[in-house]
Amino acid sequence: MGRDVPARVFTREDRRRYRQKMHRSLDAFAQMLREERFESERPLVGLEIELSLVDGDAEPAMRGAEVLEAIADPAWSSELGRFNLEINLPPRQLTTGGPGAWEQDVRDALNHAEERAAAIGAHLITVGILPTLRQSDVGEEALVDHPRYRLLNEQIFQARGEDLRISIDGIDRLRCYADTITPEAACTSTQFHLQVSPDRFAAYWNAAQLIAGVQVALAANSPYLFGRELWRETRIPLFEQATDTRAVELKAQGVRPRVWFGERWITSVFDLFEENVRYFPALLPLTDPEDPQEALEGGDIPELPELTLHNGTIYRWNRPVYAVVHGTPHLRIENRVLPSGPTMADTSANGAFYYGLVRALAEEERPVWTRMSFSAAEDNLHAAARHGLDARLYWPGVGEVPAPELVLRRLLPLAHAGLERSGLDEAWREPLLGIIEQRCVAHRNGALWQAETVRRIEETSHGDRHETLRRMTAQYMEYMHLNAPVHTWPVD
Repeated sequence: MGRDVPARVFTREDRRRYRQKMHRSLDAFAQMLREERFESERPLVGLEIELSLVDGDAEPAMRGAEVLEAIADPAWSSELGRFNLEINLPPRQLTTGGPGAWEQDVRDALNHAEERAAAIGAHLITVGILPTLRQSDVGEEALVDHPRYRLLNEQIFQARGEDLRISIDGIDRLRCYADTITPEAACTSTQFHLQVSPDRFAAYWNAAQLIAGVQVALAANSPYLFGRELWRETRIPLFEQATDTRAVELKAQGVRPRVWFGERWITSVFDLFEENVRYFPALLPLTDPEDPQEALEGGDIPELPELTLHNGTIYRWNRPVYAVVHGTPHLRIENRVLPSGPTMADTSANGAFYYGLVRALAEEERPVWTRMSFSAAEDNLHAAARHGLDARLYWPGVGEVPAPELVLRRLLPLAHAGLERSGLDEAWREPLLGIIEQRCVAHRNGALWQAETVRRIEETSHGDRHETLRRMTAQYMEYMHLNAPVHTWPVD
């Protein structure tokens, strides 16, 4: 969920003052880390899910504001596009009520929202990229009428100086230009949050980076964009390109992209916020009256609004988050690599795999990332996004192996061990991680189901590609509501 900002025009003085304030905030943050002022006794987990809206024919429905009003629940908020919404679930301990209770809470919220949306002719769908989305659906008129998004759009294009170019070579080929950031709205994700103590943050972030490719290979669910079959998780390259502030010449000079995997393993959470300030100019240079040093000297906890707003405009796949809740600061990792959907059963399984595996890897005596280059982890992410379950991923000690083999032989046992250490007994672990196991055995995730279903429809009918995608999306929604894991879905 993004911070609200006012509409305004920025001056050179605004940018100078903002840079100075960020450096003061960074100094205050470093002091807080030295003085161990962070909450770490009861680490919590959290979940955000982004969704698309469709009409009764599975076509995009530009009715986000109306649906949000009909739902009338503060857990729901608008997103970048008028065909998007987001639900933000309250944080909880991983073991509170068991994973099934969390899944049921989300299903109840989604069912309630679907009922309210259906009453005004709209429906919710959890999918990485809505297959029926056309390029004409993501023009300026699809951008939510909200000052934050309008201002962000204006500042990105001002920094870039030219239209965005989307270029993706997959099974098909896509080349197009955009004069707004609205193509980013095509990307809907699942975001897992994990609160971590400062002294363990680096290990957990490194572990999360290490497994990003594995997560994407398992859960790919975005094979189509603007009628073309591209990567298994097309959301990854699309998101990287749709908010790129760099012209071609700046890319050639090595300027970092704002959608960023990073460039090194870290030793402290401070490394990430320092990189933010060092490498990225402010897009929204709004200063707050708070003086972070005065707050600390007075015994208070600073909100660090400039540092957090700036962090929110740098789209790391594993983003560090600083937040103050009830006067107590905490740190968490926001895992952003996964697409939305297909079902809550799949989402719960993805969460169990992530939370278990990242803990097991972070607590190893000889961490895996000490035996693996950072660039190899990034290569894994893009191989997984391109090929999904057919990707071959590098892992120390085994070399380059098929993603399902790596999961079944090496990573599932670690995920079980990590969840056990978190207090989840076998009765809870087995059903969740069993979904991951069977997804590997069946060699079926959301992306493969979509592609196989499209091919089956094309074999038996003579409709155009868009009509085929519309029929597939309608079938997808039927199975989505049954909440059966995607590896069990038939290809009709």
